[in-house]
Amino acid sequence: MASANPFNSILKTLEKPQGGEFGKYYSLPALNDPRIDKLPYSIKILLESAIRNCDEFQVKSEDVEKIIDWENTSPKQVEIPFKPGRVLLQDFTGVPAVVDLACMRDAMNKLGGDSNKINPLVPVDLVIDHSVQVDVARSENAVQANMELEFQRNKERFAFLKWGSNAFDNMLVVPPGSGIVHQVNLEYLGRVVFNTNGVLYPDSVVGTDSHTTMIDGLGVAGWGVGGIEAEAAMLGQPMSMVLPGVVGFKLLGKLRDGVTATDLVLTVTQMLRKHGVVGKFIEFYGEGMSELSLADRATIANMSPEYGATMGFFPVDHVTLQYLQLTGRSDETIAMIESYLRANNMFVDYNEPQIEKVYSSYLQLKLEEVEPCISGPKRPHDRVPLKEMKADWHACLDNRVGFKGFAIPKESQDKVAKFSFHGTPAELRHGDVVIAAITSCTNTSNPSVMLGAALVAKKACELGLEVKPWIKTSLAPGSGVVTKYLQKSGLQRYLNQLGFHIVGYGCTTCIGNSGDIDESVASAISENDMVAAAVLSGNRNFEGRVHPLTRANYLASPPLVVAYALAGTVDIDFEAAPIGTGKDGKKIFFRDIWPSSEEVANVVQSSVLPDMFKATYEAITKGNPMWNQLSVPSGSLYAWSPTSTYIHEPPYFKDMTMSPPGPHGVKDAYCLLNFGDSITTDHISPAGSIHKDSPAAKFLLEHGVDRRDFNSYGSRRGNDEIMARGTFANIRLVNKLLKGEVGPKTIHIPTGEKLSVYDAAMRYKTAGQDTIILAGAEYGSGSSRDWAAKGPMLLGVKAVIAKSFERIHRSNLVGMGIIPLCFKSGEDADTLGLTGHERYTIDLPSCVSEIRPGQDVTVATDSGRSFTCTVRFDTEVELAYFNHGGILQYVIRNLIGSKQ
Repeated sequence: MASANPFNSILKTLEKPQGGEFGKYYSLPALNDPRIDKLPYSIKILLESAIRNCDEFQVKSEDVEKIIDWENTSPKQVEIPFKPGRVLLQDFTGVPAVVDLACMRDAMNKLGGDSNKINPLVPVDLVIDHSVQVDVARSENAVQANMELEFQRNKERFAFLKWGSNAFDNMLVVPPGSGIVHQVNLEYLGRVVFNTNGVLYPDSVVGTDSHTTMIDGLGVAGWGVGGIEAEAAMLGQPMSMVLPGVVGFKLLGKLRDGVTATDLVLTVTQMLRKHGVVGKFIEFYGEGMSELSLADRATIANMSPEYGATMGFFPVDHVTLQYLQLTGRSDETIAMIESYLRANNMFVDYNEPQIEKVYSSYLQLKLEEVEPCISGPKRPHDRVPLKEMKADWHACLDNRVGFKGFAIPKESQDKVAKFSFHGTPAELRHGDVVIAAITSCTNTSNPSVMLGAALVAKKACELGLEVKPWIKTSLAPGSGVVTKYLQKSGLQRYLNQLGFHIVGYGCTTCIGNSGDIDESVASAISENDMVAAAVLSGNRNFEGRVHPLTRANYLASPPLVVAYALAGTVDIDFEAAPIGTGKDGKKIFFRDIWPSSEEVANVVQSSVLPDMFKATYEAITKGNPMWNQLSVPSGSLYAWSPTSTYIHEPPYFKDMTMSPPGPHGVKDAYCLLNFGDSITTDHISPAGSIHKDSPAAKFLLEHGVDRRDFNSYGSRRGNDEIMARGTFANIRLVNKLLKGEVGPKTIHIPTGEKLSVYDAAMRYKTAGQDTIILAGAEYGSGSSRDWAAKGPMLLGVKAVIAKSFERIHRSNLVGMGIIPLCFKSGEDADTLGLTGHERYTIDLPSCVSEIRPGQDVTVATDSGRSFTCTVRFDTEVELAYFNHGGILQYVIRNLIGSKQ
């Protein structure tokens, strides 16, 4: 049982300089332990949390010692508990989280427990942001038109979240149309230091989107977790995590003129991917830090998932404090933040001598060596220097199909597809741009690249350049602040002139909400098998994500998005070839429209003002007319509608009893799918459009939903019937059982029939047959999507055997009771001679106490071949979740008071 905090002796009072006190705090210096001075700042946040929450039950004194001794314990895969300060949700993952909370209340009722115990115990910030499908793009009224369409499509989903904000305590819901969750978190929600009931402590957050890491740029420790894990954290469960190694990343010098923060982050992403940082913290330091604005830091922190780290952390310094002032935080709040962090030796003051921190490994980058670049055509870390882009593009056309290849025959590479665009003759070639989108949390929070894009537009318009009318251009800011400073600068009109009208405030093209491209363009691409391109200022460019018809997708800074839209193709050498022809017939080059760093800085200085942030976020709390008019049911238990295609009660707690089911092995399981490397959560559980021939489409049509109202998988995450049918429904899925055919199908092994993955899974399930999945390296990389684990569980998948897992997805699989196993080093399905046509048996002890984290098990097949795998239950707590059949079942039984 819990006992008094043994560290209460170091609870100190933080005095205000002018008299009075800010509050109490647990003082790290008061421990008088020299090891603490050498700890990375990011590890100190874990240490403070362990000290403050120490009750010798959930968090123990020995956990505190493990963290203090980080230099020695971190290489040993030591487990620690962590209680974050708050949980961040966005609506795509917020809906299933609230669905699960509502279901848990029902389950508690049925088991005789107090359903009101199912309430967030830590603050929950839920931002409704993933809801801008770009239907209307080139129009002055695009924002209002898209918003009205979203409310028509998602009224039921929005109403459910509004019900949740009333039904559950400690839950703040930010209405739709306010911005992207991560930018709202940075500009408004981030506390940096909490003051709760008179106790001060560092802000820390886990969020149900992998780009929660953006907040690390503000000195707030935050990272993405699965929705399942976030729900447990909301309910007061400590997160079990392996004490991470920390890579010290030293920044030196200053970026060259004309080089953007996006160029920097794509360079850092490539460096860190090469270094290998999965499961690690990255902590940035060095004299180059003073040259990076807070927005630049947030841009780098945002893309932690793309370089594979848990987080990319920037400790709080004077730049952080200046940003807090800019974004409208009060003087008293900022004074409290600085005083607390200085008192606890967690503030970096570059005017003072620096105590050398100890890191697990070291990297450094001279900022002046960063050059303009983009990444693609299929992965964020495949960086291409701008000067090499044309050559790289032609290599991609030549290369065999893969991350850097399309295998277009030489004789077809110059193909021209002629079509008629609204009566005007038009042509398409390989590499022509059909989508150009300034979008995503990564870059729209950064005024320098946003205003840089506007300056490119201004110069282009003045020279007479235009964007071809069939290119779908759009601008989706992460918050209303962007609109205010673009208007203040007088530059929005130039973006409009080129077709970059504001389409809404939220995730758009980057999440797959690009909407349809013109039918004539779509036909030209499909009928001629063209490799069309999208250029977007996002962080994700996996196949099939941006748009089904753009096979080449490149990540670029907002100014480069405008430049490529003007060029109309990615098949261009900007140094040698003109970008277009001006109004006087003169050839215009890239250098003629590219602004200097000084030009950008001057516009940022004069146009980005504190009042803009205050006005924007005061309006958020008032909501908007469409949100305010939503009527919602009252009551703490939700009245499930059997006819709803958006909100449905899932079967997770069906037939649940008070007794844990215990661990399960796998016997004579069939292989549902056999994958290679880099299967992303987009492949497993797509968020984009619902294909007209898919099992999900069939379900919707049978339930009276017109095709134009299908919406996206992301918007329907509150309905398990649709999401189960959407599991492995990505049109770019490559399943080795299909021997080269691409698409969301598989072979039903007993009959040899080719079926949709869902139909095959249901056939196995009906016959009472278990299934497993074979996979390569980095299985589950990409977004921290809980449905990528929930879906396979509903399909009857009992285990995934892979070369390696992305951190969050492995955790999600455990949370849903699926066994993650890793092949031994140097082995995989191919080297072991596995075809996927075998039947697989995995023997696990029937008693959880006989299973150890990371132990080896034997996998036997009916072909007579056996091999050894490592079970990826990484902690004792994860074994407890497995014993209970999942994390949510564990929480319910724990709350009712069952023995663990």
